[in-house]
Amino acid sequence: MSRKRLLSILAVVSVGVAGAAAAILPMAASNAAEACVAAYSSSAVYTGGTRASHNGRNWTAKWWTQGETPSTGGSGVWTDNGACGGGTTTPPPGNGGGTTCNHPNWVAGQWYDAGAVVRYTNGQYYKATNANPGYDPIISTWYWSPFSCTGGGGGATTPPPTGGGSGGFPVSEAQFNQMFPSRIPFYSYAGLVDAMKKFPAFTKTGSDTVKKQEAAAFLANVNHESGGLVYVEEINQANWPLYCDRNQSYGCPAGQSAYHGRGPIQLSWNFNYKAAGDALGIDLLNNPDRVKNEASVAYQTAIWYWMTQRGPGTMTPHDAMVNGRGFGETIRSINGSLECNGGNPAQVQSRINAYNRFTSILGVAPGGNLSC
Repeated sequence: MSRKRLLSILAVVSVGVAGAAAAILPMAASNAAEACVAAYSSSAVYTGGTRASHNGRNWTAKWWTQGETPSTGGSGVWTDNGACGGGTTTPPPGNGGGTTCNHPNWVAGQWYDAGAVVRYTNGQYYKATNANPGYDPIISTWYWSPFSCTGGGGGATTPPPTGGGSGGFPVSEAQFNQMFPSRIPFYSYAGLVDAMKKFPAFTKTGSDTVKKQEAAAFLANVNHESGGLVYVEEINQANWPLYCDRNQSYGCPAGQSAYHGRGPIQLSWNFNYKAAGDALGIDLLNNPDRVKNEASVAYQTAIWYWMTQRGPGTMTPHDAMVNGRGFGETIRSINGSLECNGGNPAQVQSRINAYNRFTSILGVAPGGNLSC
């Protein structure tokens, strides 16, 4: 985590296979196909677990998506449930369809079963994807998903994120694709936008210039750590058993070799998986592979580090950008013990080159203090 690591091409291949695996539903005794659920609509918002039919097959969304036609390719957001027949006009849950907003206000600490819908303090509605003891809907997005409805409850609706600049992110999907022309489908723009929901201050603090600079700085470091959003795991599997600290009381329940680097900023060590999981409301200590199998989770761990960890530096990368310390300080927080102060100037320059390129794409000045 605190140093640049090589990443595994083989792991990327396995991720792609896992992401494309079809969850085929059992056929009825008559061998008739399952009835087709409501037809897919490019304008509808689909959250994790919601379904749609397309081209004679039923599909289930793995996470928030809009405008991504169901297929086994693309970002990997859709799971193929198999062929279907007939049809239904019932709209998928959580996507409008005239659902009335007569849901209760969210209460912190109150138990919510899966499927419960609440009105959050921002006037928007959220549906419990998984049962939880009153976690904050905009922080624990593993447990909650945006829910759209009309009328009642003051008439508030959940405005779905749209294309470029989704969720207030100062980078459009077109700009994102321009930055990462070789990225693998796993590292989707939609997965990044979904992950951002847990950290409202991420790229939303300060002036428009600062917001764009922070987005460019985050993506430049991610670019360096992941080979341009191409690699997901460490390549040197001989190192995998080294990231288990048995001095921790909880040990390494997923196995000695389970806590190697994964994700855009290479989450490593059992204690980091434990800390990140606790902060995100996800059990990563027992299920570390979620970082390589779920795009939103992978991005969440990277943003968690960016927003909360100082690493070998003196402040978080987020604070470095919003407090004017500059891009160089973000390098120090991520890998400064190996790269800064002359440790590896070529690696530092690689990060700076990416940052300058990304700020140019966003049409913003890079600012000062670029090196560490």
